[in-house]
Amino acid sequence: MAERFLAHFNVARLQFPPGDPRVEPFTSATARVNAVAERSPGFVWRWSDEAAQAVEGLPYQAADADPCLAISMSVWTGPGAFRDFVMKTVHGAFLRRREEWFLPWDGPNYVLWTVGPGVIPTLAEGWERLGLLKRNGAGEAAFDLGSVAVGGWDG
Repeated sequence: MAERFLAHFNVARLQFPPGDPRVEPFTSATARVNAVAERSPGFVWRWSDEAAQAVEGLPYQAADADPCLAISMSVWTGPGAFRDFVMKTVHGAFLRRREEWFLPWDGPNYVLWTVGPGVIPTLAEGWERLGLLKRNGAGEAAFDLGSVAVGGWDG
C-alpha cells in the first residue's frame, strides 16, 4: 500500500469575541497548544498564520475575517498519533472545557481523511470534507476518530 497520512480539519465558533475575558483562557493558550502539536510524535504539518489568511492581531487562527471562527487543520502520520495529541497532551484539557468557550455546532465540527505524501490540504478541502461527513456520515472520503476503520485505517 502506498504511503499515506491523516489530514484533520476542525472548526468552532467562540461564544464571545476575542478579547472577552470569558474566552481568554482559550485564545491565550492556542500558541502553546500548537507548539505541543508541532513537537508531538507523528506530527507532519499544521495550518499556521504564515500559511493562511488569519485575522491580523488574533492569537489563534480565524478565517474569512470572522474573529469568532476558530479553525485548525493538520496532517499526521496516522490516527494513533493524532489521537494521542488530542487526548493525552494539554490539548485534552482544553478539549474537555470546550463548552465554556464555544457555541454548539450544527453537525460534526471536525473531519479526518487520507492524503498522500507531501499533500497539503486546503481550507476549501477541509470545508468540503466536513460537509461530506455531515451529509453522508463516515466513509472513505471523510470520517472521524470513531470511524477510522471506515477510512481504511486500523486505528
